[in-house]
Amino acid sequence: MGGYGDVLSIDTSGASQETANQDDLPYDGVDASHNMAETDLDRMNAYKEIIQKVGQQKRIDPAIIAGIISRQSRAGNTLKDGWGGDCWGLMQVNKNYHTLKGAWDSEEHIRQGTDILIGVIGNIKTKFRAWTAEQQLKGGLAAYNCGPRAVRAYDRVDENTSGGDFANDVVARAQWYKNHGGF
Repeated sequence: MGGYGDVLSIDTSGASQETANQDDLPYDGVDASHNMAETDLDRMNAYKEIIQKVGQQKRIDPAIIAGIISRQSRAGNTLKDGWGGDCWGLMQVNKNYHTLKGAWDSEEHIRQGTDILIGVIGNIKTKFRAWTAEQQLKGGLAAYNCGPRAVRAYDRVDENTSGGDFANDVVARAQWYKNHGGF
């Protein structure tokens, strides 16, 4: 879909123990990411129609959008009046770098977050032309969190991301949503 690669083909180590600790999980990795994605499924389903619509419009796999929303806001569960620190909405758009659009749980917000993701994937494609589409997607996910300049090598894609695992965790959550959540 859209030339961004197949999320199911991306290698991933999943969540770090730091991220898994948010749910008091005694284990990390792909299993932890899958557990957290499943925990968020009921809340995520409230946004499923919008996520699918935006994914189709933007030609990006809706499971990727769901993976970001699960990681960033736990499908809205961690937000206070739509805010998580300096970041807004389900996809946690940072007010210091972007003019915020839409209500925190709106189609307009999800479209803005998805546009930001597509933009940084483009930056990664330009920066790392020899990477496969799947590697560029994973690099774009890292860049969504830490910016394209902070992505330096595929084998260290998460070295500058929150928890040291952002892209790997989002990929694992997206894979779960693709396989089990109907996204």
